[in-house]
Amino acid sequence: MNTQKRRILVIKLGALGDFILATGPFAAIRTAHPDDEIVLLTSAPFAEMGRDCRLFDDVWIDERPSRINLTAIKRLRRRLLSGRFTRVYDLQTSGRSAWYFLLMRGTGRPQWSGVAFGASHPHANHNRNNMHTIERQADQLAMAGIPETPFPDLSWLSSEISRFGLPDRYALLIPGGAVHRPEKRWPVNAYRDLAQSISERDILPVIVGGPDEVELAADIGSGLMAKSVAGETSFADIAELSRKAAGAIGNDTGPMHIAAICGCPSVVLFSKASNPDITAPRGANVTILQRENLLDLGVSEVAAALTLR
Repeated sequence: MNTQKRRILVIKLGALGDFILATGPFAAIRTAHPDDEIVLLTSAPFAEMGRDCRLFDDVWIDERPSRINLTAIKRLRRRLLSGRFTRVYDLQTSGRSAWYFLLMRGTGRPQWSGVAFGASHPHANHNRNNMHTIERQADQLAMAGIPETPFPDLSWLSSEISRFGLPDRYALLIPGGAVHRPEKRWPVNAYRDLAQSISERDILPVIVGGPDEVELAADIGSGLMAKSVAGETSFADIAELSRKAAGAIGNDTGPMHIAAICGCPSVVLFSKASNPDITAPRGANVTILQRENLLDLGVSEVAAALTLR
């Protein structure tokens, strides 16, 4: 009887929201391959989460070489081939990951679930680009022989947040987002007015952001009863803050996916730059507000939409 473990590769490079939404598919793949060795190929910012979720036997960091960096390409190809994978689940389904399919050509190419031309298990749904990420990836796995995909789960993502010295009642403001997509950001003055409104309800506004959003958070909280933790939080910190927060308000950005999945009552603000039918955070208590231009979204409407616990 052959009991040799198969080698499975899962590709999910990012971004943050997409990685969070892929935790359901990650679990489904592990359930389908309980005794096999599963390797995650991801980007450096998400490698720690890949290890902490305990669904993978190993985590590889993708250097994302350019197509003119021949030395790096050869190094990547050698590594992919050395893995001796029998199946690949390409959850990135991008031009880059399809290129990796080509790099693995030759004798012993693994089975491939994804959209790369020539894949053995293609996601052959012509409507896939109109599906929400959760349904799209579940459909992809179903076509690869995995019929059930659970909802994303972040119960394993936790930390100790007492160092922030927060009161019992606080609400998260998540005003950042991709720097190159300013149209996806609600104005700073609107966040300031919302923070003032929240603080008048004896709830501390806590402003969350990355290292490049420290100044943005300071502008919002300046002169108000508010606290900025921008540049101080890990993904695990954001999850733990979300579990204990009265609510969260933010743009269409990765941390709002964490807040929503962790059960925090969430209001997510969308402009015409993205489609909530495809990319919106999912959770038990999520409200989506959308305007073609976020300048037209009033503070009173956002405040009224948030149900604080």
